[in-house]
Amino acid sequence: MIDRYTRPEMGAIWSDHSKFHTWLEVELAVCEAHAELGKIPAEAVAEIKQKASFDVMRIREIEEEVKHDVIAFLTSVAESVGDNSRFVHLGLTSSDVVDTALALQLREASAILTRDLQELHDAILKQARKHKHTITVGRSHGIHAEPTTFGFKLGVWLEEVRRHQKRFKDAVEMISVGQFSGAVGTYSNISPEVERITCEKLNLQRAPISTQIIQRDRHAQFIWTLALIGSSLEKFATEIRHLQRTDVLEAEEPFSVGQKGSSAMPHKRNPVGSENITGLARVLRANSIAALENIPLWHERDISHSSVERIIFPDSTILLDYMLARFTQIMRDLVVYPENMRRNMDVFGGVIFSQAVLLKLIEHGMSREQAYRLVQANAMKAWNTADGNFKENLLKDEAVTDVVGKDELLSCFDADTYLRNLDQVFERLGI
Repeated sequence: MIDRYTRPEMGAIWSDHSKFHTWLEVELAVCEAHAELGKIPAEAVAEIKQKASFDVMRIREIEEEVKHDVIAFLTSVAESVGDNSRFVHLGLTSSDVVDTALALQLREASAILTRDLQELHDAILKQARKHKHTITVGRSHGIHAEPTTFGFKLGVWLEEVRRHQKRFKDAVEMISVGQFSGAVGTYSNISPEVERITCEKLNLQRAPISTQIIQRDRHAQFIWTLALIGSSLEKFATEIRHLQRTDVLEAEEPFSVGQKGSSAMPHKRNPVGSENITGLARVLRANSIAALENIPLWHERDISHSSVERIIFPDSTILLDYMLARFTQIMRDLVVYPENMRRNMDVFGGVIFSQAVLLKLIEHGMSREQAYRLVQANAMKAWNTADGNFKENLLKDEAVTDVVGKDELLSCFDADTYLRNLDQVFERLGI
């Protein structure tokens, strides 16, 4: 599906043309390394670089016969180069090219995802600053707990995104390695110096040791990190889905002019973007399992991972790019209702201030057990009555008022006292 959240540049990285172009880039870098070491005549490399090309349709045609994509690619390149094609792929095995080229593709995709993460970070930061002091009710188990601010909620998300930025940087470093070590990684027909020079040309680290392939724990870490990011996006989206419920309505996704929520019910404004994010996160997590399954290959290599990676690398990077773009737009245009937040805080006459009352009674000498029973009884009385009012119940309860005066009791219902230390947290986050 192509829409305003789909980035064509991410999909282009995984096209057949881009893949073969990257393979050719790797092959040419190896040729240059051989030339620097005197293995290939410099004039031959110059001619190879000038003539080397490929034709995607021709590669597919050859592959139909040879049943090997790298051989089909090399044959197509040889047809464009001529006699000097004998110097292409010298001493290499297919995975030397494919795995190193994959690192280049993943690094290119990662540059887009790094930008996406920063854009999400900035969108959350802007809203967190805007709603730094927008008081709302905190919830635990989905039930009203104590006052917080909407900006504080977003501050939690902001720090989570920052952790992902660090994790992702580490994951990109982990997969940014190349190898040119031959059939089982022992450099039997190629010099380690060729690997060193080629990796420097491609701006990749050398794998310190490899078999015929770069070990797949590196790639599993990368895909696992994408799944972690997706899971956090689902967490954020789930919060919005709850806050958009009709009986809550503290925040909601933007609803554009002309948008429709239901084919049957014209009044509907559904959190479809957040629900979309929730569903897609499941796909990312499923792909991370497939990446983990790719780690235990037979001996120096087998090919069981290859078919999996043709799916999970394009799908996961394209998918996360889409998810980040879509959720960033939701955050930028998020509609927040501070008045509804205040209204929801006051249900049942301020039961969310029960701990303050509890501590006030203890402060005046009542045992914790007695104070808890007393406060809970008044809270439950309010909770179980349609128009129940916790504050009024307390003011009418002589067991409470005999211990705590009216003014002191009312001071327990000041939400600002719950938030007096939040500025220290905001300061740590730079909000």
